[in-house]
This record gives sequence, C-alpha cells and structure tokens, in this order.
Amino acid sequence: MRRSIVVAVAVAVVAGAAAWASVGFGGGTPDPAATEPSRAETEQVKRETLINWVTMDGQLGFGAAQPIASTATGTVTWLAAPGTTITRGQPLVRVNDSPVVLLYGRLPMYRDLQAGVEGADVTQFETNLKALGYSGFTVDKEFSASTTTAVKRWQADVGMPETGVVTAGQVVYAAAAVRVSQQLVRLGAASPADVLSATGTTKMVAVSVQTADAGWAVRAAPVTIELPDGTTVPGKVDSIADAPESEGHGPTVTILIAVADQKALGHLDRGTLTVRHAAQERKDVLTVPIAALLALAEGGYGIELVDGGKSTVVAVRIGLFAGGRVEVSGSGVAEGMTVRVPA
Repeated sequence: MRRSIVVAVAVAVVAGAAAWASVGFGGGTPDPAATEPSRAETEQVKRETLINWVTMDGQLGFGAAQPIASTATGTVTWLAAPGTTITRGQPLVRVNDSPVVLLYGRLPMYRDLQAGVEGADVTQFETNLKALGYSGFTVDKEFSASTTTAVKRWQADVGMPETGVVTAGQVVYAAAAVRVSQQLVRLGAASPADVLSATGTTKMVAVSVQTADAGWAVRAAPVTIELPDGTTVPGKVDSIADAPESEGHGPTVTILIAVADQKALGHLDRGTLTVRHAAQERKDVLTVPIAALLALAEGGYGIELVDGGKSTVVAVRIGLFAGGRVEVSGSGVAEGMTVRVPA
C-alpha cells in the first residue's frame, strides 16, 4: 500500500532568511537597491482552494466474495464459470443434472414449499415467480393450488421435475444478481457443499490501510479515483471492515469505495488505481508559491510585493501548505497583487 500526505515544505524560507535578515517594518532606511524589483520571476496572489491529499493504492474489483452453498443432495454435474453474471431465474449449479436456480431475497431457502405452506418465505418465492413472468396466482403468504400450477410451469421451463413442490435444494437466494468469482468444487463433487464464491456485479475499489490511519473513512466520505489514463472519477466510502493483520504492520481495515458512474470505469474490471482523500482543505483563501516566502529578521514570514518599478516586503501569516503553494493572509495582501518569487 502506498500512503503519502502531499504537504509541501517551505525550503525557500531558510535561504530567504539570510537574504532578508536586515529588513524591518517600522524603521530604518532600506537599501535603495532592495526597492528595485529583481529579474526573478513574479506571480499573482491567487484566491483558491488548497487541499492536502492522502494518496493510497486501491484494487478495482467487485467487492468481497462470499461462498454460495448448494443444499441439493447428489453429485455436482455443472458449475457456472468464473466471471459469469447470474441473474434471477438462472442456474448457478446443477446437481444430478438438475438446476439450482438463483432468486432474489434476503430470507434463505430453509424448507420445502408446497400447497398449504404459509409464511414470509412463500411471499418471497411468489414475488420472484411473478417477476419471472408467471401468473395465475396471488402474491401472498399462502402457497395455494394456483401457486402449485404456476410452479409446475416454471419447473418445466427450467428443466426440473414438474412436481409443484419447490424443494429447499432447488433455490438459492441472494439480494441481487451475482458475479461468479471462483468454483469451490470440481465436477463430480458431492453436494451439499459450498460450490461457488461470488460477488456483486457493481465494480468497487478496495483500499487497505492501517487502522490508525483510517479515521477519515466514514460511510459516504468522498474520494477521488484516478484511472490509468489520468482521468478521475468521484467515489464514496461504502463500507469499512477489519482485515487480517499483516506481519509487522499492525491491524488494518479494508475500505470499499463505491463508484456511482460505472460507465466512467469503461472496460476496467481489475487492477491498481490511485485513491485520494482530502485530509485538509482550505476554501477561498489567498495563496502564493511557497518559494515566495521570506523569513524575516524579527521573526515570522513575509513576501515581496512588486508594483511597477518598486517592491515592498510585507509581513504575512501563513496557513496550509499544498501543491507547491501556501495560504497567506495579512492587511497588505490582496488577490491579484504581484509577488516576487526568488530564483
């Protein structure tokens, strides 16, 4: 993992101290030569937003994989291939050459469903049956005779025995479509078993950081993601989870970053991307190049303002350093003024 805080250091200050050790504010006669602007570069005092970024490496993928269990009894005769997206009504695995089908829902398939059975699991199954285009029954808590008729039509269509009874092993529920990441068993393996691992179908970026450095990572915290071609796309923290401790690195967490604009990722579905989080931000402040800072003999810092053929050193208060510039403020400084930047 790469982690760096982009904070500029005012290296020019030390050199400036010697050059301006004799400059005062309130007395004495300045050296006439010092009032003449040098041929050093000049820049404008700007009003802008300064940001210090925390930069990290992130891994593009589809989130954490979870195992999918088949509770059908028999021999695994077919498995969905890694990288395949499985949607409602499609098979994940075949056991004894009979499909185990994906449906959508939060409640696991824990019992056989047949005429006379009632409960929330019936409602969930009938909701899926309706979404798959079957009709002639009412979506409710009761598995009725009309539900049985619709189930037989569904079983015929998917290649199951037309019993009108939905056995627990014929269905696996997930919250939405899944993307197969790995086959956990070989053909010929026995079921019940964890047969596949799968993720969601939405691309996400995973960042691993030490727990001590993850205080910024709260849900919906904004980040900027840089793609390999240099373009950027916004992201937001989706979740934070403890990760296995790396030897010598202390406890870590995995931060999942959601990307709303999936099209911006193009065909990318894996690889290392740069993730940036704004550790510090100062909006609408006056800034000058860091090299323009001068260390004053009486303490503090100043900048040399150039106006026509003359220059004046004014004291400034400094704030945030970022991106080669520094926040400055003071009664003698305003946006658009010209500041000398020593070579």
